[in-house]
Amino acid sequence: MFEILALLFSLLFIAAAYLLIHEIYGKNIHIWLHSYATRQIELPNKDEPVHIIFTFCDHFEPGWNQATYEEEVARVDRWCEQYADMASKHKDADGCFPKHSFFFPEEEYREEHLSKLSQLCAKGFGEIEIHLHHDNDTAEGLTEKLQGFLETLDNKHHAVAKDPVTNQYRFAFIHGNWALDNSRKDGRWCGVDNELAVLAKAGCYADFTLPSAPSDTQTAKINSIYYATGQEGKSKSHNDGIDVEAGVPGKGDLIIIQGPLCLNWRNRKFGLLPRIENSDIRENSPPSKQRVDLWVDCAIQVKSQPQWRFIKIHTHGTQESDMDTLLGEPTDSMFSYLEEKYNDDKNFVLHYASAREMYNIVLAAEANKKGNPNKYRDFKIPRPPLLDT
Repeated sequence: MFEILALLFSLLFIAAAYLLIHEIYGKNIHIWLHSYATRQIELPNKDEPVHIIFTFCDHFEPGWNQATYEEEVARVDRWCEQYADMASKHKDADGCFPKHSFFFPEEEYREEHLSKLSQLCAKGFGEIEIHLHHDNDTAEGLTEKLQGFLETLDNKHHAVAKDPVTNQYRFAFIHGNWALDNSRKDGRWCGVDNELAVLAKAGCYADFTLPSAPSDTQTAKINSIYYATGQEGKSKSHNDGIDVEAGVPGKGDLIIIQGPLCLNWRNRKFGLLPRIENSDIRENSPPSKQRVDLWVDCAIQVKSQPQWRFIKIHTHGTQESDMDTLLGEPTDSMFSYLEEKYNDDKNFVLHYASAREMYNIVLAAEANKKGNPNKYRDFKIPRPPLLDT
């Protein structure tokens, strides 16, 4: 009897070990676990409120899953009709609505879709940035795609910001399939080593792709805002970088602005293994109060400026299964919770920001600016013309 029990215990132990290994390595957690375990957080001054800068980035793909034209139109129309109704019920400490950053895919461009989104953004509900899916590409091909799309967004929609000194187009970027800088192990869905330098030359000021866990494109560096520098002939050069730091001039091709990534010990698989919190909002991962608290606790900040915390969450907004979550009660409740708990003007002050505004506030922190980050929404990169119409 004892031998049978010992055998059963051994089998259970082996099964548990197998599940643990599969959970860890099947989700590529080994890529970033060391950074998660060893990261040290700078504590804020308790005598001053912590400012929460909150940005919602959307891989906005009307043509997802080989949609018909009619399906594309329905997806865009639903966002333009329902988002304003939901978001207009909410405001931050500065009187701003929640701002949705629509990262629109270059390869899915339709003038009518962008015209509708531009009208929504002009009312204060967001801004338009660039998303791209490409495969087996070249530096020349990528440059041509970006330049053509920027000219279209400017000439037809007035949706692109420009550098006030050089008049160069400036934009934020999200890479389709998470494959920034050719970072997939199989080499698919990009093809451009040193993509960071190509993006920077085209006018990209910051990348908002990460986190990408559980994909193998996830970087070792997590919960960070940092400079990454492309290296000729090398992929995934943004796997590490130099933290943006208050009072220290930055150096690198692009600023990488990451969203929260951690282990959620309050939500466990099999009652044992923590689930991965990767700041993705879906029907099967709605934005609960617990998740909001985790995002704040990740304390993503500019080094030596712990009074400002940056929260960047993401979604794929045009997938029908997720729209009830994104345009309905779950996201509505998320904004309410942010305003109730993180906007009391004593412990926390809340600021809804676009991707461009978040980048500007990051640069203000780097320039050693303090106090209310609302003053720095247009610090370096001005508003695109559509916001002034």
